[in-house]
Parts: sequence; C-alpha cells; structure tokens
Amino acid sequence: MGNLIVSLSPHAHSNDSVKKNMYGVVIALLPALLTSFYFFGLGSLIVCLVSVAACVCFEWAICKGLLKKEPSLLDGSAIVTGLLLGMNLPSNFPIWMIIVGALVAIGVGKMTFGGLGQNPFNPALVGRCFLLVSFPTAMTTWPKVGENMTFLDVATDANTMATPLSVMQRAIKGEVGALDQLPSAWEMFLGNTPGAAGEICALALIIGLVYMLCKKIITWHIPVSIIGTVFVIAGLLYLADCKTYADPFQVIFSGGLMLGAIFMATDYVTSPMTHKGQLIYGVSIGVLTIIIRNWGAYPEGMSFAILIMNAFTPLINMYIKPTRFGEVPANNK
Repeated sequence: MGNLIVSLSPHAHSNDSVKKNMYGVVIALLPALLTSFYFFGLGSLIVCLVSVAACVCFEWAICKGLLKKEPSLLDGSAIVTGLLLGMNLPSNFPIWMIIVGALVAIGVGKMTFGGLGQNPFNPALVGRCFLLVSFPTAMTTWPKVGENMTFLDVATDANTMATPLSVMQRAIKGEVGALDQLPSAWEMFLGNTPGAAGEICALALIIGLVYMLCKKIITWHIPVSIIGTVFVIAGLLYLADCKTYADPFQVIFSGGLMLGAIFMATDYVTSPMTHKGQLIYGVSIGVLTIIIRNWGAYPEGMSFAILIMNAFTPLINMYIKPTRFGEVPANNK
C-alpha cells in the first residue's frame, strides 16, 4: 500500500497554466493579425515578426546574461508581448525602432521588475508609449488601406492618411465639417480604415474576445466595463453636440480601444483580482480614455489610461477584497 500524503489546502485542481493561457491569447490575436495582413500586406507581417523575435531574444539575453537564470521562453509571455507591441505599430514602422521598442518593453517593462508575474505595468504598453513619445512622426505615419507599405517607404508620406482619431480631434478643436471625413462605423467595424495592425478591424478583435471568453482565458468584466463606459460617455457627448463629437459606435471602433480593452487591460498581472475590482478598473480606464482623447495632447488615450490604472491596481486589490470563507461581512456585524 502506498503512502497517503496529506497537504495543506487548497486542493483545487485545474488544467490552466501560464503557457496554455498565453498561447490561447496568441490564437485569439490571429484574426486581427490576418486581417491586417489582408489590408496592409507584407509590411504588417514584417512588423509583428520583428517585434516577436526581438522580444524573445531580449528576454533570453537578459535572463542568461544579467539575471543568471534559466529563461522561460516557452511560456509564451514574450511572444504575446511582441505580438501586442507589433500590433500597436504602423505597418511601415522602421525595423530599428521596433527593436528599440522591444528592448524597452522587455528590459524596462518586464525584466526590470523580476520577470513574468512581477511587472506592475503592461510591458507592451510600456514599449508603445516609449515609442510614441520618442518617435511621434513615425508612430503617426499611417499607410492607406490597400497600400502595401513597409519600413522602406517610411521616408515618403505620399500614400499616408489621417486616422479616425486624428479627424475626431480636429473636430473637437473646432474644425468645421471635420466629422464628415470620418469613415462610417460599419467601415471601422470591418477594418476599412488606416491604423495599426491591431486597431483596424473591430470584428476580428471581437472574434478573439469570444474565443477567450469561451476558453475562460479572461472574464467579461474588464472589456465590457471599458467599452460600455466609453460608449455611454461618448453617447452623451454626441447628444450634446453632434457636430463636435463623433457617434459612440465610431468612438469605440476607432483607435486602439478594442485592442486595449480585450487584450491589454485584461493582463492577469496588472489588473485587479476580484470581479468588483475589475469593474472599477474598467470604468476608470473608460473615463480616462475619453478625457485624454477629447482634451489631452494625444488623439489616442487608451494606452495611457491602462498604464495609469495599472498603477492603481495594488490599491484596488487592497481595498476590494472578497469575504473570506466563514467570515461575517462588516456590514452584518
């Protein structure tokens, strides 16, 4: 008869693992990646491949050379970071800038804090915001849909055009008739707009969301609270002044809002643990996104809103706690 081994609770068993969830996210990103390849051609694919390769190489080098520990590249976290960073960049973004962004994302955003599970901020967003502040022209040079531009074409802007967010900001600043230049909400939903690989097709991102919800990789609380908050506030602004503020559907389908709400704000490490905390976190991101988009210096506010709320996640976790088993809630004492 074998020995009976008794250990402390909990005794819950699950097939979940970091590796399984990370590769689940990769699968969920494939529709958006394939859509960007369809609309922007080889340039989009090159940007994402270079970003993934650079993130994986930097994580391996930092683990082996600086931290003196065995790299855990097979868990898929570096691949997800690389994909998300690449999908936040124009398809004609210079390769050397992608590599710099990957170094900041992995070296500063992730490994500086000890690696996976210890980073307070989403690494891909750290890299993206660094690139936006450091190279604003390259980060806002968007190819037209159907133009197969790559990093070799970055020096020319003959084939570039304004994104919906920049058009919205011009309207907010008082340009008469600016909103008439906006693509329809249906065009944005299907991807017929300029932008980064992960921003142009809301339908592809929603397919990824449904996949992750079905696989229980994420819950609905964060994406629904972000998108719902933005929709409600944008709708109120539209009702107040439809010549200055865009239709709420155009607002939620534009820029990186869908990508951020579904794939970045839901990062396990940098988001709250409880459902109530996640709702507070999501609503706050939605409010900050509207504020930055409409009255900030940058047309896109999603990245900054998520990073700001990443910083508040420890406080949310501290004050929004579930009742322990057997504990009497404070309001019942």
